[in-house]
Amino acid sequence: MFDLSTMQKSPRIILASASPRRKELMEKAGYSFDVIVSDINESDFPVENAEPAEYAKQLALAKATAVAKDYPDAVVIGADTIIDFDGRIIGKPQDRKHAEQITRKLFSKPHKVITGLAIIRLKDNLQIVASNTTVVCPRKMTDQQIAEHIIGGTWRDKAGAYAIQETGDEFVERIEGSLTNVMGLPTELLKKMLDKAT
Repeated sequence: MFDLSTMQKSPRIILASASPRRKELMEKAGYSFDVIVSDINESDFPVENAEPAEYAKQLALAKATAVAKDYPDAVVIGADTIIDFDGRIIGKPQDRKHAEQITRKLFSKPHKVITGLAIIRLKDNLQIVASNTTVVCPRKMTDQQIAEHIIGGTWRDKAGAYAIQETGDEFVERIEGSLTNVMGLPTELLKKMLDKAT
């Protein structure tokens, strides 16, 4: 658990993410922070031929940098979560049809969830970038389950068209690695990085 007594002496922490799940995970971990969403356009970062972990770190750093420019004294956290399916990056679905295609693909065999994390503070040129990988071993979904998942809409704005906190054991047999990483923010890695930064 993060030592809240140190916060008065610590710099301001900013989460550069619109994700309610990341906000909730940081709150549960006991951090005091502000949320300021970055304005980067993820489509400016092509996925073709990109190495998955490096791509996630690149986006995380871009998000953190975009916000840090206006808050040079703050410790800014950027994060980006992608799916690595056989070395190919799977991002957020564009529409229902795309979500169904992604779901059928990902729930056919194990895949990796990768979150890139970046922490920067411009005033002293602090920059820490890392990533965390979790292997998700899915259950085989029936056509009916896939249809219900798509109709339910929980795939919207989710890397890989699903959120483990909402589907849980129904679609996932087991995971190998950090659960919070699959949820979008590996809190174990975040703590190690913030300990270096604050």
